[in-house]
Amino acid sequence: MAMIADMLLGAGALGAAAYCLVLSRRLAAFTRLESGMGGAIAVLSAQVDDMTRALDRARGAATDSADALEGRTRRAEQVAERLELLLASMHDLPEPGVAERNARRLRVVRRRRDENLEAAE
Repeated sequence: MAMIADMLLGAGALGAAAYCLVLSRRLAAFTRLESGMGGAIAVLSAQVDDMTRALDRARGAATDSADALEGRTRRAEQVAERLELLLASMHDLPEPGVAERNARRLRVVRRRRDENLEAAE
């Protein structure tokens, strides 16, 4: 019985050794950077770094564009206020046709002075 237990123990040890060998090879392949998962992880890490830099550049460009847009909006609001003021002042002016019609209606009438009339006091 002891001999059977020793043989089973030896077989178990050989199985564990084979399992450890397969596991170490898989782990070595996994950690290699040239191929396998290690390579994929390295490529993904590089892509994440590139995307982070691109995001930072895009954020900076968006901030610059927002600042420029804010300045232009502020300037447009000022111009709109000036235009409203000009339009309000245009209401005080007579209409273009009215001035011409009034000029046509006005007549200068000159009367001759009658020398026979006496001045009233």
